[in-house]
Order: sequence, then structure tokens, then C-alpha cells
Amino acid sequence: MRRGAHDRGHHRRPHHLHAPVGDDVREVHRRFDHVPTKHGGPRGADAVRRDESAQATTELALLVPLLLVLVFGVIELANAINQAMTIAAATREGARVAGALVNGGGALGCAAGNSPNASTVDPLVIAAVERVLTASGAQVSTASVTDIHIYKATTTGGETPGAVNVWIFSAAGGPVVAGEPLDFAQQSSGWPACSRNNVTPADSVGITVRYVYRAYTPLRLVAAGLATINLSDTAVMPLNATR
Repeated sequence: MRRGAHDRGHHRRPHHLHAPVGDDVREVHRRFDHVPTKHGGPRGADAVRRDESAQATTELALLVPLLLVLVFGVIELANAINQAMTIAAATREGARVAGALVNGGGALGCAAGNSPNASTVDPLVIAAVERVLTASGAQVSTASVTDIHIYKATTTGGETPGAVNVWIFSAAGGPVVAGEPLDFAQQSSGWPACSRNNVTPADSVGITVRYVYRAYTPLRLVAAGLATINLSDTAVMPLNATR
């Protein structure tokens, strides 16, 4: 047994290497025969989750502008409809008052002594329109009203040429009604109240309010065509026939 151990220590075969050389060879072997491994990077399910997260972020970045445009569009549409309904209510109220007042009372006509209160008719009509436009909860700006027409209506509801009274915005520059100056002043008078007729066949009066809707949201900066929208509404009623 001792001899066997002694022989194993001293009888090396030709292909055996000394220990120092063997260490060098093993190091080279390790460098060239083994595939290096990268540590610290995502692998498997982690890599898939990171890819899905990046994709979701990209999709969200693309969708957000479209969603904002949609939201702002709905807001603007709701505001425009609300103001259009207010304008429609104002024209109906104006036409109702004009139909009730006719020439302001007294004998018809513009001769001396007839229609003594004719000068108050149109201011009262405009006051009725303005009262609706400025009512609590109304979002209409009277400064954005282009003009108000009081006219003799044709059988189809259109304006009779030359028989139109036009009122335009003038802050506190109109006639005084109930102690307050109107925000509208008369620009032209083609249909005097004294000439209005409520004898059968009675005249019909038309009231038109033209208005410029101005966008509120940033959508007006993106779509210039939506920054302002022209709105208009007309109401026609017959003058109250009494004879």
C-alpha cells in the first residue's frame, strides 16, 4: 500500500502537466469553452411584462389627445345648444310682447292723436328679449348679440323689404325701460309701431336675434373654425286681432 501511494506520486504519464501549468490551461479553457452569462437583465415573464407596460404607455400617449378633443367637443356642443335654446326663448318672448302691444294702444295709424304710445312699443319688445338673455342661469353674453330685428313678416315668415327695425348692442346705451337703460340701441326704423295693423287680416311680427357663440375650451386653439359659431333664431306671431 505504501509503495502504491509512492508510485502514484512519482510515476506521471507523459500527458500529465505540472500543477502551475495546469492552472493556466484550465483558465483558458474556461474563457473559451463556456458561454458568458448576462446578469441583472429581465428574463422570462419579467421581460414580457415590461414590454406590455411600454406598449400600454405608448398607446395611452396616442389616445389622450383624441380623448381631450372628444371631451372638449362635447362641452362646446352642450354650451352652444344651451345658448341656442336661450336665444330661441328670447325671440319667442319678444314676438309675444310685440303681438300683444301692436301699436301701443289707441286708434290705429300714424295720424295726430293716433297710437299715442307707439314710441314705447319697440323698447318694450327689446326689453323682453334682453330680460330672457340676461336671466339667471343664462350663459348668453349680450355683447355677442350681433343684432335684433323687429320686422313685418311675410306669409312665409320672412322679412318684408323695407319694413325692418334693427337694434344693435350698446352697453347701457339704449332707451330707459322700468328705470334701467337697455343694452341695445335702435340703428334703423323701417316699420314704425304706429303703422302696425291688428285688424283682420292682421299683420304678423317677426323677431330675429343673431348671435356669435364663442368657444370656451382649448379646442378653439386647435380648430380655428370652431372658435366662433354664428347662431340665429326667429319667431313670428300675428298681431292680436281685436276687430
